Parts: sequence; structure tokens; C-alpha cells
Amino acid sequence: MKCKLKHPLRYYIKRYLFLAVGLAIMAFGVAFSIKAALGTSPISSLPYVVNLLTPLSVGTATILMHCVFILIQICILRRKFQPVQLMQLPVALVFGYLTDFGIWAIERIPCEGYLMQWVFCVIGIVLVAVGVSFEVTANVVVLAGEGVVLAICQVCPIKFGTMKVIFDVSLVVIASALSLVFLNRLEGVREGTVAAALFVGTISRQLNKPLGKLGEKILN
Repeated sequence: MKCKLKHPLRYYIKRYLFLAVGLAIMAFGVAFSIKAALGTSPISSLPYVVNLLTPLSVGTATILMHCVFILIQICILRRKFQPVQLMQLPVALVFGYLTDFGIWAIERIPCEGYLMQWVFCVIGIVLVAVGVSFEVTANVVVLAGEGVVLAICQVCPIKFGTMKVIFDVSLVVIASALSLVFLNRLEGVREGTVAAALFVGTISRQLNKPLGKLGEKILN
């Protein structure tokens, strides 16, 4: 018996292309946050610190972190883990390489003074929020970070929002501990990290409705 797709192949191609656009926007958001040097978003804080401690680029560290997240999902869900979620791996590869490209692309843009740092930080926050909205609208696969949170919520009576906050705080704490122990200073976690934690989700939720309407027109 032949396996039939739930939707035509064109449906999935359009949605994964839409997701790719969102990943590119999100990756540049991470790049602007790093350039601002006011602290990255919580999900990027650990790869950034690993980049400072090892020869790994931020993008490569991000890919490895997402691979660990996928393994954690498999360990948590076991037989309940859906094979389609392995698509998180190529998504992580694309996002990691795009992040390195974004960092390279804006490397020579000057960012001098605290005010300009905040301009770059705000640009980064907005771009990450837009990228998250694209991911939500594409509705095909989540990034591995959100995948871990969803997996935990499947086996524990915890709301997604609460678990997401716990997860993000845990990443920031680990990144802070590593930087303080091995660099003797705090790196990747500053006021910009707090701003990202407060506003990325808020902006993304505001964008979901108009972007969802756009998605209905071009993705179905």
C-alpha cells in the first residue's frame, strides 16, 4: 500500500520555504543582537558563550545544541517521539549556517556608543520576533528548543508558557555560569537579554494574526 501525503507536495514545499524565510530573518536577528553586545536572546546565550570558549562558531554551537535538544526529546518521549520531528535536524543546520552568515554579513557595520548598541539590540529583537511568527505561520516543524519544551509538557502537567520560561532561564543560568567560571566575566547575558525575554514573545504574538492572514493566502 502506498503512503499518501495528507496534503499535496506543493503544500509542504511552500510551507518549508516560508519557514526558511523565517529562519533567515531570525538568524539575522541573532546576528544583530550579538553585534549590539548587550546580551543575546536566552536561546542564543549558550551558543554565544560556547563560541567564546571554543573554536566553534556561534552557528556550529547552535547546531550542536539543537542536536542535544533532539536527543533529549527522544529520551523523554521514547516511543511517543514522532519521526517527523527529526526534521528539526535539517532546520537546525539551516538556522546555524544562516546565523554564521548573518554575523559575517553585518560584521563591518559600525556599532559605536551605547545608544547605537540599543538600536542594534532592538533591530535584533524585532527580527527574531518576526522570524518566530514566520515559524508559527509555516506550521510544519518547530525549532528543537521549542520541541524540548513541548516534549516536557507532554509528560508533565506543566503549561507551555511556564515551561518555556523555566527553559529559557535555565539556558541563561548555564551560559552565565560558564562565562563566569571560565572567562571570569559575564558574557552574552546583559540588559539586552532581559529585553529579548520580555519583548520577543509579545511582538511575535502581535504579528501572528496579520502574518497568519498572509499565510492563508499564499500557503494553502
